[in-house]
Amino acid sequence: MLKGDNINSLVLAYIGDAYYELLVRNHLINKGIANVNSLQSEAIKFSSAKSQCEILTNLNQYLTEEELDVVKRARNYKKSTHPKNTDLMTYKHSTAFEALIGYLYLNENIDRITDLFDKITTNKELYK
Repeated sequence: MLKGDNINSLVLAYIGDAYYELLVRNHLINKGIANVNSLQSEAIKFSSAKSQCEILTNLNQYLTEEELDVVKRARNYKKSTHPKNTDLMTYKHSTAFEALIGYLYLNENIDRITDLFDKITTNKELYK
């Protein structure tokens, strides 16, 4: 049994958010961005709820059935509250994206995370 199968979707999203944020920050620093304000501005393009919702929508075609199941489970998780700056559906899709990253991370599938992140960073259609 995989490690992430029995973990609450919000817990998967919690760890996925942290790991994804580290990937984004590392990517931006490796691009040569040295100004903290610029780093923050660029990071939002990858990390805001709206951006993650768009990324997930565009990544769906690349996801396996197992990954899609994780996304669906997290997206459908019963949570009625969300941040004021985004609507509930955007927030649920963003949480589902983070849960997918958390699931892959906890299952030590770093190569798959790297593959998906490479798709995100090399395809401007995946993020704005």
